[in-house]
Amino acid sequence: MSDTETTSEPTALHRYFKIAERGSTIGREVRGGVVTFFTMAYIIVLNPLIIGTVADVDGTFLGGGDAPDLAAVAATTALVAGVLTIAMGVVANFPLALAAGLGLNAFVAFGLASQMTWADAMGLVVMEGLVILVLVLTGFRQAVFSAVPRQLKTAISVGIGLFIALVGFVNAGFVQSTGNPSPPIGMGEGGSLTTWPVAVFCAGLIAVIVLYSLKLRGAILWTIIGTTVLAVVVESIADLGTSAENPGGWNLNAPQWPDQIVDLPDFSLLGNFSLLGSWESVGVVSVLLFVFTLMLADFFDTMGTMVAVGAEGRLLDEDGNPPKTTQILLVDSVAAAAGGAASVSSNTSYIESASGVGEGARTGLASVVTGICFLLATFLAPVVAMVPNEAAAPALVLVGFLMMGQVREIAWDDLEIAIPAFLTLALMPFTYSISTGIGAGFLSYVIIKLAKGKVRELHPLLWIIAALFVVYFAITPIEDLLGVS
Repeated sequence: MSDTETTSEPTALHRYFKIAERGSTIGREVRGGVVTFFTMAYIIVLNPLIIGTVADVDGTFLGGGDAPDLAAVAATTALVAGVLTIAMGVVANFPLALAAGLGLNAFVAFGLASQMTWADAMGLVVMEGLVILVLVLTGFRQAVFSAVPRQLKTAISVGIGLFIALVGFVNAGFVQSTGNPSPPIGMGEGGSLTTWPVAVFCAGLIAVIVLYSLKLRGAILWTIIGTTVLAVVVESIADLGTSAENPGGWNLNAPQWPDQIVDLPDFSLLGNFSLLGSWESVGVVSVLLFVFTLMLADFFDTMGTMVAVGAEGRLLDEDGNPPKTTQILLVDSVAAAAGGAASVSSNTSYIESASGVGEGARTGLASVVTGICFLLATFLAPVVAMVPNEAAAPALVLVGFLMMGQVREIAWDDLEIAIPAFLTLALMPFTYSISTGIGAGFLSYVIIKLAKGKVRELHPLLWIIAALFVVYFAITPIEDLLGVS
């Protein structure tokens, strides 16, 4: 699988995925798909720690027991991610991977399960996915996407680049909360890089910068593998454990060679949801607000993600839209419902897919490879758990740099687009929320056009989007006004 394939007659694989047409090779697609998987593999560990360790209103953990069942959550998380990512590759032919959405899972765990059973909470997730699916099938979601100005889409992409770089720095412990109002965050602990895990991250960051600068094929993948090996060596000598056990430990999981490499997966969570149970437990108004909150966050995060990934791979058309936009949104909408039906929270498109695109992936074949890796991970979860956040974080930082290059496409001398663009790309990392940045950009764009008397230049759908984001930002006062607890 070299990068210089020569075939006299294109194979069925080449024709279906349009590999040569998009300037790629099977080797690049496979490598890009593997890189995306390793960059996303943390979700197999992190999702169980978010939704699997929280009891619902009845004091029951996900799965119905009185104690967490993290193995079942991990296996099902990988299963759903694998199936849906393969679907994205086959149906939409786009290098985009899906898994349980961060932020969405936290809202489900701490915002929903505290007021209802896990089955009712997952039923709301299914409901949200079905609503978005209807919006896709009616063409409304695509129309909204097309109504957004191209340069605002570019700002979304750049903002996500900054966001994903910050995620990498935070996951590695390089950037931490200071516990003080000024500054609220800083470098390392007390302004110093004092732990071995942070040192491992720094080594990985230096390695990926050097390898990428030397234009070495597979720089990101080799960095992840090499940094993981270094992490295993450091852990075997220093015996640090996780940060929950030791303040100087690894952020999420200690990189140790597992005693058991292969284990049979537990998929008992599949189908444990109640579609309408929440209506009785919390009331109609609460259900509508909960579904709206889930839907709006999922709705625009995906839009920004597919633009960012498409821009990184130079796959966007002249209007800034990726190929087969309808199919991409269709699979993503089904993923939201499927995640709830499998009791692992709403699944959504992952910006980490850009790491695979950075390695050369341009087609859905990369997504198929990523999906297969997730399916294998259902059996090889102990091996996947070896990769610490500190080993994957350097890839996120590099991808942030790559996505930052698009900032030159924004007309910074045009205040009508420059101010909304700035708010979009600044607020994503500052608020740790993609949706907040997008909402601020949309609202400011509409307000500026309105103030300058250029209402006719606004697409009618932008008024609807702006109104929805007003509700999104004011959801708590609205709940208080309506007496929703």
